Amino acid sequence: MKQLVEKHPLAIRWFHWVNFPVLSLMIWSGMWIYWANDVYRLGWGKTTLVKFFPQSFYEAFHLDHKLAQGMSWHFVLMWVFFLNGLLYVSYTIFSGEWRYLLPNRYSFKEAILVTLHDLGLYKKPLPVRKFNGAQQIAYTSVIIMGLGSLLTGLAIYKPTQFSWLTQLLGGYEFARIIHFALTIGYVLFFIVHITQVVRAGWNNFRAMVAGFEIEEVDPVTHQVVAGPTALPAADASLSPK
Repeated sequence: MKQLVEKHPLAIRWFHWVNFPVLSLMIWSGMWIYWANDVYRLGWGKTTLVKFFPQSFYEAFHLDHKLAQGMSWHFVLMWVFFLNGLLYVSYTIFSGEWRYLLPNRYSFKEAILVTLHDLGLYKKPLPVRKFNGAQQIAYTSVIIMGLGSLLTGLAIYKPTQFSWLTQLLGGYEFARIIHFALTIGYVLFFIVHITQVVRAGWNNFRAMVAGFEIEEVDPVTHQVVAGPTALPAADASLSPK
């Protein structure tokens, strides 16, 4: 017998699905802006290992000569990103959802074991919770990164009006480096996040779309026989006391 188990509230799902396209479009419009002054690279001296980005990249994706268009889109989407993030943080605080998301003293140890488990190097089952330690750290980090993007964005958008903020962040050039580095962080997060969603399967994806997961329950004992809570006993050393 199958049973529906609620996982994600409607508000969390809305914030998630609004934020994903908005942040994606902000990165895309940011590329139009970055084209006008693409100074960053990885290397030393006159040796360049990776340049962000070669001219062929801009031409292939039609990113060149769109500075004004990129700025217009970026600054409009900035407000949507800010309001969605503010509502999300407010909701998690007042609803109590922060208890599931905020890392605790066990999260960092568990995050290492989650990584080893995903790589097949740690065989013991992990504690079954709404968010494991790795997810808690990752999702909390993204919230902090969002705040960092807003502050550095303001610092490089209005360096005169927000001169105090620009100076606090190390000056215009350093604020721009942080802003760019955070963008790379979002891209890496997207790659890992989507990969993990694919690995977790449709049941996990459905939880973020419809809000519930489906578990197989024994009709006689009413015990879960298939699903996340049907896993063997987890490593007790990772469970909060």
